[in-house]
Amino acid sequence: MSGEDAPAQQQNAEEQKQQQQQQESKTPAESPKTESKPDPPPSSASTEAAAADTPAPAAEKAPEEDTFSYRALVLTGYGGYDKVKLQVKKGKPALKSGEVMVRVKMCGLNFADLMARQGLYDRLPSPPVTPGMECSGIIEAVGEDVTDRKVGDKVLVLNRSGMWQEVVVVATTHTFLMPEGMSFEEAAALPVNYITAYLMLFDFGHLRPNQSVLIHMAAGGVGIAATQLCKTVNDVTVFGTASASKHEVISQGGVTHTIDYRTRDYVEEIRKISPKGLDIVLDPLGGSDTHKGYNLLKPMGKLVSYGAANMLAGQKKNLFVVAKTWYQQFSVHTLSLIQGNRSVCGFHLGYLDSETELIAQAMAAVMDLYRQGKIKPRIDSTYHLEQVGDAMRRMQERNNIGKIILTTEPMKEEEKKEEAKKDEEKKKDDKKKDDKKKEDKKKDDAKKDDKKAEEKEEAKKEEN
Repeated sequence: MSGEDAPAQQQNAEEQKQQQQQQESKTPAESPKTESKPDPPPSSASTEAAAADTPAPAAEKAPEEDTFSYRALVLTGYGGYDKVKLQVKKGKPALKSGEVMVRVKMCGLNFADLMARQGLYDRLPSPPVTPGMECSGIIEAVGEDVTDRKVGDKVLVLNRSGMWQEVVVVATTHTFLMPEGMSFEEAAALPVNYITAYLMLFDFGHLRPNQSVLIHMAAGGVGIAATQLCKTVNDVTVFGTASASKHEVISQGGVTHTIDYRTRDYVEEIRKISPKGLDIVLDPLGGSDTHKGYNLLKPMGKLVSYGAANMLAGQKKNLFVVAKTWYQQFSVHTLSLIQGNRSVCGFHLGYLDSETELIAQAMAAVMDLYRQGKIKPRIDSTYHLEQVGDAMRRMQERNNIGKIILTTEPMKEEEKKEEAKKDEEKKKDDKKKDDKKKEDKKKDDAKKDDKKAEEKEEAKKEEN
């Protein structure tokens, strides 16, 4: 009953009626969301006005910032594959001026990520931290002063770290619009490998027609990118080192002379074909291979050192210490550099992240080559975030031919069960191998003991 329907009565009766109406109007407003609101006045008009003042329905549910969550890979400490764990982050990331939020589809795996896991890469902040230098996805939100990007844009992203998660927030200068027809896998495979190869070959190397280039690890991400870029210049001879099982693929990709570094001396093989040496050597290995590469250079040749793969296992040094040690041990002094008319350069994209204009120029050139169909990332394999350990193992054991990609799409239950079975089988196989090794060692030790006993027996016979 509303106050407007009641007949005129005495004052005390009217007050009783109003009290009854107040109790009735309070009944539907007693949800936990609005308990703190004051009681509404008795009239229906007043009730409607109070309803108009009530917060919108959004207030009846938890704020988006409190319910927003996304999965992320987190490096929890330095060491083995199990140090990278899949976790859930809560809370919607805040956008600053000039930033965008990207819903990630695919992420790229790089050799620097393996070094970071072992504490050898000082560009990654200390754990706990999310690794990853590149990804691709769709822009979900834009911050203030963003005019060159909009919600819904498909982009690839290049950043120092933090890309291995379902949602990232970066400056617009770190995003690049995907060309028409490019897949998210290709977009995640492109930034680190192709910008690295492009800057080494064309900015440092000044690659020109009729020159020769040595590409180590030619079946890896940078190796395939460098080979494709070499083929954009006329009559460039490419020497590529890789295990024999990968030779067919890299030959089809443009490597002129394939060399199995495991069974052949690549220096001798190159000297047979090119006695005068090489114009450019791309060296991701370090150590003694850097010395060999330098000695392979022609006059005016250039060696570009861009990694320390030989240092991945063993000594715990970051890239700065590795480079410092290398230069201390390198036997080429200023005089011999002058007399040899050869140059040595060092490059790492992770230390170039502040040079946004230079990177943007290189990316524009790479994108143009993609549109022309002259380059195309080769995807080796795609793993779920849950399988990051397997992805890292594949790269560290150098089993990949091309780029290894991580997808943010969650694994299906059937896949998880299948993965659990594989893990169980692998554990059994590993145990069998370990048991066999122990058994073989026992047999070897027994043979050695028998041999020693025989030798002692022979010695006694000789004495007698």
